[in-house]
Amino acid sequence: MKRTHHCNEMRPEHSGQIVTLCGWVHSKRDLGGVLFIDIRDREGRTQTVFDPSDLSSELFEQATHLHSESVVRVTGKVRVRPDGTENSKIPTGQVEVMTTEMEILNPADVLPFPVDDPEIAAKVNEELRLQYRYLDLRRPELMKNIRLRSRLATATRVFMEEQGFLEVETPTLFKSTPEGAREFLVPSRVHPGQFYALPQSPQQFKQILMVAGVEKYFQLARCYRDEDLRADRQPEFTQIDIEASFIDREDIYALIEGLLARMWKLGRDIEIPLPFKRLSYEEAINRYGTDKPDTRFGMEIVDFTEEFRESQFKVFSGAVGRGGVVKAFNAKSMACVTQGQMETMTEYAQSFGAKGLAYIKVEGGEWKSPIVKFFSEAEKAALIEKLAIEEGDLILFAADQWLTACEILGRIRLYVSDVLQKQGKLVLDPNQFEFLWVVEFPLLSFDKELNRWYSSHHPFTSPVVEDIPFLIDDPKRVRGQHYDIVVNGVELGGGSIRIHQPELQKTVFKDVLQLDDETIQSRFGYMLEAFRYGAPPHGGIALGFDRLIALLCGTSSIRDVIAFPKTAKGTDLMTSSPSAAEPRQLKDLHIQLRSAKKE
Repeated sequence: MKRTHHCNEMRPEHSGQIVTLCGWVHSKRDLGGVLFIDIRDREGRTQTVFDPSDLSSELFEQATHLHSESVVRVTGKVRVRPDGTENSKIPTGQVEVMTTEMEILNPADVLPFPVDDPEIAAKVNEELRLQYRYLDLRRPELMKNIRLRSRLATATRVFMEEQGFLEVETPTLFKSTPEGAREFLVPSRVHPGQFYALPQSPQQFKQILMVAGVEKYFQLARCYRDEDLRADRQPEFTQIDIEASFIDREDIYALIEGLLARMWKLGRDIEIPLPFKRLSYEEAINRYGTDKPDTRFGMEIVDFTEEFRESQFKVFSGAVGRGGVVKAFNAKSMACVTQGQMETMTEYAQSFGAKGLAYIKVEGGEWKSPIVKFFSEAEKAALIEKLAIEEGDLILFAADQWLTACEILGRIRLYVSDVLQKQGKLVLDPNQFEFLWVVEFPLLSFDKELNRWYSSHHPFTSPVVEDIPFLIDDPKRVRGQHYDIVVNGVELGGGSIRIHQPELQKTVFKDVLQLDDETIQSRFGYMLEAFRYGAPPHGGIALGFDRLIALLCGTSSIRDVIAFPKTAKGTDLMTSSPSAAEPRQLKDLHIQLRSAKKE
């Protein structure tokens, strides 16, 4: 080995030992002619001392001209630092290495941005950091994230092994099943004109593994979706993929709660209370306006449909008359809302199709709003009682169809919480994690444009047994056996109990989703065939591993926990990909390109 210790290993008990360290020049200081150079490796850093009275002039001159991030090997004797010079900010801060030898393993040019100062590096344009990702990853903040990701991947494998699961790899080259998100297609050279697809998830393979008798499967699966990106999306990502036979929903809940409890203990040293609370989909939408609610703060949505059914305010009573609802929530202490903030909230409402946003400001003992004059005393009393209205509050309303009204206020509720946090009026503990299961989702959703039903989760999700008779005549009534795991308003993952009976699966494909026989056979024929030979009852779940790690690292972007992420446009700035293919490659694949039409 080229070194005797790593750079986070030196302690006072090493005093007097001759050691050799390898790493990068983290920082350099000249104090009265003596050089102090911090050497950093993956584990940490140690201060080395270059005293010209103990070194040759040639060696000292080399050290003087070293650039930051040059790779060096340093040998010297460990000593305890003189009193008053200790550095309590680093674990090795009580000692230093008196250099006697140095080898420059690789000199570094001047860097495009500094990596030794976290405040400066954090302000560097993200595109520049992604272009030089190998430098960005040297920052201790990012290296800490990558280390934690590795530890939690190992912890996942250990936990799943303890529970009797087998890790099985599934193919990356799959067939196209375009009923879900847009896929990446891979042309086949051997089969001209035909294509593989990169899997959006191993969904069908893991169900086939259940038919094969594996019984308990998992993998850290690579998945691919050709979607528009944002901070928590990447075209390629990792999920903890799980499937098991002879289980029900309660078994899945217990398994995932145990896994997440272990990961949060390892990652943040936090004991998560078990079991997690559960909310039905309907209750989550009613109270929070979203199926991934953040329950760390109040401001819950309240229903006032009956109170305003006969209201003189026609916007409310008219909405109820058309089969809609009236909802409201109390944005505590937000009566001082600015015009710009009010416009932003109104835009959120309009983005869902609303004409505007009704409100009441409670200031100086008065209710200030153009709509208050239409309210009866009984309506005002109901608002006071249900919303606990006080001086300084802002009441926000939505009157529309049930889901739209709830989603409008749910989106505004989150905006209000962000504003209050920035103002210091709402303080959320960074170590508070509110886990919950959202259950009892509708099995199907209706597409008005296509005039047909589609799967809310995916077409393999099993209906709740007692709702199966309603599949054909009343699809809206059918609940699915699927479930989402949510923490602090973030969906960590979701899954379901699957359909394992071939006839029921055919009914869903053909009679409910209105897929023709040819489409069913081409996309799912092999699954239906497999189910004819003894498919056990089974179900599973997939957790977003990147998002989970981001939560534990305290970052809002999964790019901070992926070694080589893509930009929001799906490009890799470091390798300049995607890139053009050579004409010969296209010829081998029987592909001819046409220039894209200009919009």
